[in-house]
Amino acid sequence: MTKKIEYQKHYYPGTRQQLLEKVKASVSEKRFAHILGVEQAALTLAEKNGVDLEQASVAALVHDYAKERSAAEFKAVIVQKGLDPELLLWNNFIWHGVVGAQIIKDELQITDEAILEAVRRHTVGAPEMTLLEQVLYVADYIEAGRDFPGVNKARELAFENLTQAVSYETKHTLLHLMQQEKTIYPAAILTYNAYVAK
Repeated sequence: MTKKIEYQKHYYPGTRQQLLEKVKASVSEKRFAHILGVEQAALTLAEKNGVDLEQASVAALVHDYAKERSAAEFKAVIVQKGLDPELLLWNNFIWHGVVGAQIIKDELQITDEAILEAVRRHTVGAPEMTLLEQVLYVADYIEAGRDFPGVNKARELAFENLTQAVSYETKHTLLHLMQQEKTIYPAAILTYNAYVAK
C-alpha cells in the first residue's frame, strides 16, 4: 500500500504535492519512478526506526533532484558557491549528492540541515550517520524498482537492522566499484572503515 503523509512541519515551504511537481519537472520519468520508490522505502524504514516521517519523505523526494543536471552546471555551482574545489575532480555520482544539496537549498528553499546532510551523504555515507541519513542511504539502495544481485538480502537486512544494512550496502558498493576499477571517493572508504572493517 502506498504511504502518503501530509506535510505540516515546513521542511519544504509547500505541500507534498507541490514538491512532487517540482521534482517531476526536474528529472526523467524513469528517475521520478525511482524517487517515488525511495520515498516509500524511506517512510517504511523511518517508521520502523523512529525517524521523523516528514523529514524522511522530503529527503527521499529531493535526493536525486539534481541528478540529471549537466557537468557544466555542477561545476558552476561548485565555483559560485565556494564549495570544496576538490569536488571539481569528481563526477555526477558524487556531485548529485554533495553539490545537489546546494541546488536543493537554492531552488527548493529547503534549509533543514538534517535533510541536506542526508542528501549529501546518500551515495557515499559517512563514518557517523544519523538515523535519517542511514534511512535515505539504505532506501536508495533497496527501493522496489532496484534489481541487482543481492538486493533481496539487502532488503531483508534493512527491515531487520538498519545499521547492518548500511554495512552490507557499503561493502557491496565498494566491491562493485573495485571490480570495475573505478576511483573510490575518500568518504566512501571512511564509511567502509566505520561500518564494515573489523
